[in-house]
Amino acid sequence: MAAPTLQQPSFLLANLKTDSTTKPLLQRCQDLVKIIEDYPAKELHLIFPWLVECVFGSLDGIITGWNLRLLHSRSHEYNIVLEFLNPSGPMMKLVYKLQAEEYKYEIPVNYLPGPVKACIQEGVLPDCPLFHNKLQFPLSGLLSLNLALNPFEFFMFNFAYCLITPKIYPQGYHGSSTDSAYFLLVDTYLKYFLPSEGNVPPSPFSDSRGSVTAPSPRSSGVSFAGYGVHSPSLLKHHIFHQPSVNADPSAQEIWRSETLLQMFVEIWLHHYSLEMYQKLQSPQVKLALLQYRLSMSSMPCQPHAPPGSGTLHTYQVLLPFHSPPPLWGLLEEPFSPTEEHVLVVRLLVKHLHAFSNSLKPEQLSSSPSAHSHTHTSPLEEFKRVVVQRFVQQKLYLFLQHCFGHWPLDASFRAVLETWLSYIQPWRYTGEKMNPQADQSRTVPDKWESFVQENLLMYTKLFQVFLNRTVRTDLVNAKNALMVFRVAKVFAQANLSEMIQKGEQLFLEPEHVLHHRQPRGYLTPSQGGSFLSSRQRVMTDVVFRVKSHVYALEGQDCQYKQMFGTELRGAVMKLIQIIAQARQTAKRISDHSSEMAANNSFLSWFGMGPADHNNTFTGAEPEESGECLKKTHEFLERALENLCQIFKLNQGQLSQLISNLSSSQDDGNSKQLPDCIQGENGLILTDLGRRQIISGLRRFDLHYQGDPELQPIRSYENALLVRLFYKISSLVNERFGGHMNALCSRPDFLGRLGRHYLAEQDSSVNLKHSPISRRTLERNTQPRLSLRSLASYRTILLLLLFYVIGALLSFGPISSTLIILTGGFLYGLFMTLFRDKLKTH
Repeated sequence: MAAPTLQQPSFLLANLKTDSTTKPLLQRCQDLVKIIEDYPAKELHLIFPWLVECVFGSLDGIITGWNLRLLHSRSHEYNIVLEFLNPSGPMMKLVYKLQAEEYKYEIPVNYLPGPVKACIQEGVLPDCPLFHNKLQFPLSGLLSLNLALNPFEFFMFNFAYCLITPKIYPQGYHGSSTDSAYFLLVDTYLKYFLPSEGNVPPSPFSDSRGSVTAPSPRSSGVSFAGYGVHSPSLLKHHIFHQPSVNADPSAQEIWRSETLLQMFVEIWLHHYSLEMYQKLQSPQVKLALLQYRLSMSSMPCQPHAPPGSGTLHTYQVLLPFHSPPPLWGLLEEPFSPTEEHVLVVRLLVKHLHAFSNSLKPEQLSSSPSAHSHTHTSPLEEFKRVVVQRFVQQKLYLFLQHCFGHWPLDASFRAVLETWLSYIQPWRYTGEKMNPQADQSRTVPDKWESFVQENLLMYTKLFQVFLNRTVRTDLVNAKNALMVFRVAKVFAQANLSEMIQKGEQLFLEPEHVLHHRQPRGYLTPSQGGSFLSSRQRVMTDVVFRVKSHVYALEGQDCQYKQMFGTELRGAVMKLIQIIAQARQTAKRISDHSSEMAANNSFLSWFGMGPADHNNTFTGAEPEESGECLKKTHEFLERALENLCQIFKLNQGQLSQLISNLSSSQDDGNSKQLPDCIQGENGLILTDLGRRQIISGLRRFDLHYQGDPELQPIRSYENALLVRLFYKISSLVNERFGGHMNALCSRPDFLGRLGRHYLAEQDSSVNLKHSPISRRTLERNTQPRLSLRSLASYRTILLLLLFYVIGALLSFGPISSTLIILTGGFLYGLFMTLFRDKLKTH
């Protein structure tokens, strides 16, 4: 009877594969619900990897799956998918059913993020406990390593990896990333497994011990401090000495929460460039040695470290300078996150802030020492450290990479808002915000420690943003809005003072730190005093700030103060660029208004100027009207906020802007962009490129080719343009010699001929490129041009004259003779009085 039982799963899998190509999604989901309910875990085990691949797609992107990222609410399959993948839905019941039996599923190491993959293949165990005790060593060597994951980890890995798998969007696709089924599922999973209120719902399935087996990411007796950059042991461990992971009963409650968060962070954020990978190698060891040296001086007041909690002798250490040659080729592929990727990361950041801020005040104030573990639930302990220990370092590297590699366009708004969301945790406290009080919001003092322990998130990323801003077009309303958003956030009362204090703590000399520590950590029995607790707290704060900076930038980093002299000069330069962009926006707005007035109905009658050369005006279609007004408003408020942040002198600022305005009025707008003279003409410099991008200066563009061969304008009739060109070409070819002879005469007839026969105005002195100089000689010959007759305005005027002639009882021939006579008399008048008109 055993044989049929063993054959059944293969038939089940074959039937499901057949149904996947013939049945609609609704019927397939209904069948899967029955199968999950009726079949035992032993049979479901074999279809689970195939089912996960069908839902999320293959890791290599060949199989698209259900296209969760392209599925939106207007689709009839949207609600079916959400119900099936709900945290309490059929798919998760299958996961729990398999979890109770402790099945394992393999993931190739090649699909891990670049830094993790390189670390493992170098023979070094990654810092993240998610990969501990899960590596499988095949006989073929390290290049074919696999991770053995339990069903919940396997499901979440594929779900998270679905976001970074390249997708080919169908032509004409205009869906919003925040409206997709994937985005909503991420939000649902975060709220379910990281609840701000209550606890994580228990699993519906149990094993023989009464709970689903939880492969806890933490070792027994090790607190959450072992996760982050402040861990006592940052030295690398060899992968052949993987620490054993024992199931901690107190961690059973939140093992799914930890696993989900670690999987999201590792898959979404653990990406950075080759240069960053090289930079992070040596500083980790330097930081570990620094922490070890400092911990020795504070040993009397520290709790006794349990065996295996991260001392220097616990594991075999593989130092970077003793490691085998790194596999740099693994990180040569550039990582370019999409806007959808960044928006999902922002959702994660916002939820983690809300999750952390839901910590009870009495739990928040309690010490995270081992003595408080007895009356603190694991979920509350998790809330206390979730942002600093799990997210901070990788998010900093992720944002720094995006700041340095993102295109200089408006899509950077997604990265910017992710950064601003992280550095403003006070926005996600659950308290209702008053819109009127938003302008004068004050950052509460309780967030001072957060600002200090995330100092680089404020200072370093602000400096990188500053470097981006001076290279963007601030006349564009979307770019101006981003500058205003950053200035508004940093202008919040009390925030700049917190950042300055954090910088002072980091710049405190190290010899002062060593001098304070022995006195700060003496107990009364050692001759100390309890009054020294203030120095001890101060030393702890200094150490936290220093360790934060060293962990992210290396101990040999050259820190630039946000409120130092160098950055203050950069801010003044930005203020000057903002003022220039504001003036440019005003100039373009005024020019657009004038053009709109001149292009009225009267211009059809020749009473308005026509731009025949299509000269550049400096304004894009979206940068007109209301958009330019918004640009001026955003830049004006950004200037005010920057002055408030850096306490700039209003008098000097006003003088700078007034000098800038006067210099622009004196002719800056008429000057060419900054250039140097090359062999073949002018060559733009970097300053000239920035001037063109910002709309501060421009080239006066003029058509220098054959006027008859210009592109057909919208105000011309294409058929008539081609017809008159053929006629004039025949006339010019037949009588070209006579025209040259007539226009060469110095008398009155010669001047009259030059007026009627098209000839380039010799009074216009333009700079020409070497190529245009050669072609210009062919276009200066006198010739007949009838192209003006193909203009709709000319046709309308002629029709109007013929109508007036008909009303006055003139026939078509008589009206034609009158028009030709009037044109001849006008030419005669212009020939006689041209010189006098030019002098006036």
